[in-house]
Amino acid sequence: MREWWTTLGAGTRPAPRFRVVAFPHAGGWPSAFRSWAQVLPADVELVVAQLPGRGARIGEPPQTRVGPLVDALVRGLADLPRLPYAVVGHSFGSVLAYELTRAMEQKGLAPDLLAVSARQAPCFPSEPPFAHLRSDAELLEHLLDIGGITPQLMSRDDLVRPSLRAIRADLEAMEHYERPLSGTGVPVLALGAADDPVVVAERLHLWSLETTGAFSRLMFTGGHFYLYEPANALSVTRRLTAGRPGAPDTGLPHPGRVPRASRHPAPAPGGASKHLLKETS
Repeated sequence: MREWWTTLGAGTRPAPRFRVVAFPHAGGWPSAFRSWAQVLPADVELVVAQLPGRGARIGEPPQTRVGPLVDALVRGLADLPRLPYAVVGHSFGSVLAYELTRAMEQKGLAPDLLAVSARQAPCFPSEPPFAHLRSDAELLEHLLDIGGITPQLMSRDDLVRPSLRAIRADLEAMEHYERPLSGTGVPVLALGAADDPVVVAERLHLWSLETTGAFSRLMFTGGHFYLYEPANALSVTRRLTAGRPGAPDTGLPHPGRVPRASRHPAPAPGGASKHLLKETS
């Protein structure tokens, strides 16, 4: 099951003492986290989800539901050598990161920390009209609006069309995802950008409802894809790896504890979420 995970920077690091498990945005390739591989401490391993329909698996049909994806990802992660670890997901990747964290916790293999980025909490489900039903032209226009594709790539049909297939599958998975009946006891760090045109920043604190553990929030400047900027990558990786064996004391305050609330809070105004892709190569 190791085809579901790829290690960035493998062969350039000593024996790892800690692992960061990462999930890219909708349609994203593992290379989305290449800036992270450059800033992580030498004793930290970075493994990134490699979903069907992109990267080394571009010839495989992408999957359109969260459950089967998480089942396969959990089996693949459990096959890796045991290390303490943290999990991070960006946009659609936050849904997979949250569900993987819950599943690993049920196996007695919980991470030390879950970081969810640029994605509203599960208590705000996606609602029609669903983004995965948009035309290719509409998806591309939205990608351009949120900085997920450059104008130069718009005419590269050989790159764009396979990426749109993966985007559409991930969006369908996200838009059919339902909030689970129970949350997690793993501490949660919610991440976002004040200038994100996709996510309402004020809603990020509602991730606190998904954990009975500690919760904190960290905000940045930048758009929807802020997490991949080197300076932001450095800041977040320091937070994720602060508790690894032998790590220096960062002086970070311990986040507060907020209980998980009802499964059915008030519905979100404004309808569906529209998280999309950045990379096409």
